[in-house]
Amino acid sequence: MTSNAPRTPALLSRLPQVGTTIFTVMSTLAAEHSAVNLGQGFPDFGCDPALLDAVDSAMRAGHNQYPPMTGVPALRQAMADKVQALYGRRYHPDTEITVTAGATQAILTAILAVVHPGDEVIVLEPCYDSYVPNIELAGGRVVRVPLVPGTFRPDFDAIAKAITPRTRALLINTPHNPSGMCWTDAEMRRLDELLAPTDIVLISDEVYEHMVFDGLPHHSAARYPGLAARAFIVSSFGKTYHVTGWKVGTVLAPAPLMAEFRKVHQFNVFTVNTPMQHALAAYMADPAPYRDLPAFYQRKRDLFREGLAGTRFKLLPGEGTYFQCVDISSLGVAERDLPEADFCRWLTSEIGVAAIPLSAFYGDGFDQKVVRFCFAKKDETLLEALKRLSKL
Repeated sequence: MTSNAPRTPALLSRLPQVGTTIFTVMSTLAAEHSAVNLGQGFPDFGCDPALLDAVDSAMRAGHNQYPPMTGVPALRQAMADKVQALYGRRYHPDTEITVTAGATQAILTAILAVVHPGDEVIVLEPCYDSYVPNIELAGGRVVRVPLVPGTFRPDFDAIAKAITPRTRALLINTPHNPSGMCWTDAEMRRLDELLAPTDIVLISDEVYEHMVFDGLPHHSAARYPGLAARAFIVSSFGKTYHVTGWKVGTVLAPAPLMAEFRKVHQFNVFTVNTPMQHALAAYMADPAPYRDLPAFYQRKRDLFREGLAGTRFKLLPGEGTYFQCVDISSLGVAERDLPEADFCRWLTSEIGVAAIPLSAFYGDGFDQKVVRFCFAKKDETLLEALKRLSKL
């Protein structure tokens, strides 16, 4: 007898190794225990009310239908002007800048545009959790090269050894999530020399470009002609203007690369939120919000680091981003002997502060007794977290 019962087809997963992310796990645990959530990387404070007013004005002006696939012209022009002023390179707003639905979509689109099945893509670990699944979705082979443990600086000998005739792309991230490391001018120049004789595409994730501290400059790939000629450079309005939920970013690339990027972009997202684009374009007329961002976050970083200095955590350098990493190996025996992931669960449930283990950013779960806190929080949030952490 044939059954007519409803049946859900079984699927062969495109991402069989992917489960619930550590960010979701820790945020859920934080909510269960009323912990201060310094795990997930987003602000708990609002954006400039003037930016909200600009969105309202854009909506009321009728900017509520599809924008151009490449992005609102005024926003692309504003980005072109900003990048030239900051990094000295002129990108043509019509052919070399595309507005994206955040940085994660931008990175996926760049990978899908250039990576073919069997191509190799080098990622530097620890790395943001979307990189590897993006490569796998494109049919590429992930080649993992670790940053130097402890300092998280690029190991150029290891990168050079990882390059083969199948290498199609290299992903870098500066300022670096999760470590806070920022690439130096010398390191960017060495990368330029390494890639110069190759046809490797560079994907440069620079979403924290305006969070570089202690007077250091951000060394964008746009500053270096050799790198810019082969690079997709990814930026995020969400990170810069405290509106991560808007999911609006941009990609810069030479016209031939951008033409391929847009072929994919038009079919995986097509366009991006119209009134937000108009609002951002108007808001960017004043450079002060991004110009002053390093000082804004450095004050929070310093407040948080000063409080942590009174604990048994060992502070790692925090050159950029809104993340602070700490070494837990000087804590009590019971705590320091826990694997990073178990320590973070214990810290959340018993101390009431959520953090993220750095092992979550490595394919093999490499455990070096380091965890990451996010300090993009109100001062009262950070002070409450520090009060709880002082028990350690």
